[in-house]
Amino acid sequence: MLQYPKLEQALKYHFGYDQFRPGQRQIIEDALQNRDLLIIMPTGGGKSLCFQLPALLKPGLTVVVSPLIALMQDQVEALRTNNISATFLNSSLNAFKVRSREEALLQGKIKLLYVAPERLLSERFLPLLDLVKEKIGISTFAIDEAHCVSEWGHDFRPEYRQMKSLRKRYPDVPTLALTATATDRVRADIIQQLGLKQPSIHIASFNRQNLYYEVRTKTKTAYAELLGIIRENQGSGIIYCLTRKKVDELTLKLQHDKISVLSYHAGLTDDERSKNQTRFIRDDVRVMVATIAFGMGINKPDVRFVIHYDLPRNLESYYQESGRAGRDDEPSRCTLFFSFSDIKTIEWSINQKTDPQEQLISKQQLRQVIDYAEGTDCRRTIQLGYFGERFPGNCGNCDNCLYPKPVQDWTIEAMKFLSCVARCKERFGMLHIIDVLRGGKNQKITQNEHDLLSTYGIGKDKTLDEWRMLGRSLLHQGLLEQTADGYSVLKLNALSWEVMKRQRTVSIAVPVAQKVTWEEGSTKAAEAEVLVQRLRSLRKQLADEQSVPPYVIFHDSTLKLMSQVQPQTLIDFGKLSGVGSHKLAQYGEKFLAEIKAYRREQGLPEQKVEYLPSYHSPSDNSPSYTELQTLQLHQQGLSVTEIARQRDIRTTTVIRHLSDLIQKNQQVDFNLLVPPEKQQKIWQVLETLGDISLTPIKEYLGDNYSYDEIRLVRGKWRRENRK
Repeated sequence: MLQYPKLEQALKYHFGYDQFRPGQRQIIEDALQNRDLLIIMPTGGGKSLCFQLPALLKPGLTVVVSPLIALMQDQVEALRTNNISATFLNSSLNAFKVRSREEALLQGKIKLLYVAPERLLSERFLPLLDLVKEKIGISTFAIDEAHCVSEWGHDFRPEYRQMKSLRKRYPDVPTLALTATATDRVRADIIQQLGLKQPSIHIASFNRQNLYYEVRTKTKTAYAELLGIIRENQGSGIIYCLTRKKVDELTLKLQHDKISVLSYHAGLTDDERSKNQTRFIRDDVRVMVATIAFGMGINKPDVRFVIHYDLPRNLESYYQESGRAGRDDEPSRCTLFFSFSDIKTIEWSINQKTDPQEQLISKQQLRQVIDYAEGTDCRRTIQLGYFGERFPGNCGNCDNCLYPKPVQDWTIEAMKFLSCVARCKERFGMLHIIDVLRGGKNQKITQNEHDLLSTYGIGKDKTLDEWRMLGRSLLHQGLLEQTADGYSVLKLNALSWEVMKRQRTVSIAVPVAQKVTWEEGSTKAAEAEVLVQRLRSLRKQLADEQSVPPYVIFHDSTLKLMSQVQPQTLIDFGKLSGVGSHKLAQYGEKFLAEIKAYRREQGLPEQKVEYLPSYHSPSDNSPSYTELQTLQLHQQGLSVTEIARQRDIRTTTVIRHLSDLIQKNQQVDFNLLVPPEKQQKIWQVLETLGDISLTPIKEYLGDNYSYDEIRLVRGKWRRENRK
């Protein structure tokens, strides 16, 4: 057998890589010792190599069990391009091709055979496998997508259950079970169902650091937001929907909006699905709208965004589907749109299941997805915690970490909650505990005499949603546990008792309800988004001038950092993640000027910019290219609405351009924009209140004056007061 120090040489020779990814070398060493293995490695982590390289170094045939035709063909094609003798047997082949491939197996010309579980265990195929073992030898059974063996997994397939018969038929052949996602329960189920003997278990970290996770509420503007994400993110994308009908509707709308898009679902013919998938993989189309039938095992590394337009059924499938983004380790985006109507759709689907246990499992999985969608903790903490991996939070690459909600000390409330779990003897779920805390009067409480507990009614001051938010956060932070048997019973752990003994404080992120009128829209988050949009517009302008994709200039995450930090000096700008020395020199002044203009409009204080010696201060009085385009159309007599429509930008952006142009002493016909009598009144208020933000000015003037009118007059007032 090949000596282990030469493994890197074999890797280079067969696959062209110079070094192994984390964990791969140890797995391959164990495989070469003919051990059973359970390998849990996230999508894009390099699972396939863990059985492919040993297959080339050991005598005999490696049989790879794979559930999807697309997966087989994709991997076999990749192996053949590396001059590795691999083939597959599936229903896509005619009888002649099947016979010729079977002959090649018996002649020892094949090192890796990919086959579906149904064919592998068929009466016709098993005798052939016996012959192969006798003449050539079978080195390994590699069971890919092994979570399919467990009813607790997200993609249970009954035929996988029969795989245990392989162990009985070939007791000396080692088995490798591989999957991208598996909870503790699923792992135990895989070992038991496949009959693995004292397997070596390898679990890689589930943390995909390059993926940005966000959850958005699905409102009436959801389609416009979806379109925005597609247009902002260069590269390929996948959009998942719950139903075929939704897939077809969305595909049609996107095609109407000139997006290069195709669909994929079980309602299409095999030929249509295959062609659409190939066109997506080869970049003939940019976006695929699909049901969950699409994507399993697709080795497309440059998927830049995955959007779940509907709620996924469980966290495992969400992790795996969203994980198809950024397999090349480049920054990619995972967006989930959340609405309560989706919950009803999934609940209806669950109620169609005939097995009560399956219904129970599916309902618990749905609750976990809702907890994730409504969670205020770091998205990674919630995701990784689901797979038993502790993550401290503050990942810096999810919506909850980049745009955190205010953190409050809820230690007293946590003590009440955990005490109630203890007094209910750790036998009930979250809703019952909350009912007891809030003094509920239902039959379950009275039957169990929980209305006699000291914790009964001590939480009336908090709403159901507030207690639920705390309960979720305790679970996500590891301060409380939950059974995974479908019943979701709350259990205390060592950390729970630390909280109850006042040895540990509990802080949770709490959404703050703010009353904001539709016209104003001036919450901090909305204003931050306005700045991000302005920075995106500038990035697009620069990208168009250079004929490059916008992300080549700065990634979205860097723009969001700019909007958060709002740096005022080139030194501070250069400290932002994603800003190197070259980009600082090339774009620093332009982006700083945009941030300064935004701060000026919002009435925020400005610091003197400390320019580095090699830089020159941008001229505040010279209009930008985009402002000049707006000015040209204004001088042609077009209204604000007409300019916005012609330039495909928002009316608020046009107003900002005109306000800036007024300050820069450009020829703007002011009387066309604001009636003279209103100009006079706004001017008087500015003279009284001074250069402050728009909101108090608007409150002073009342509903007859719009923010746009105030912004424009303030631009002129600033220009006059600067003289």
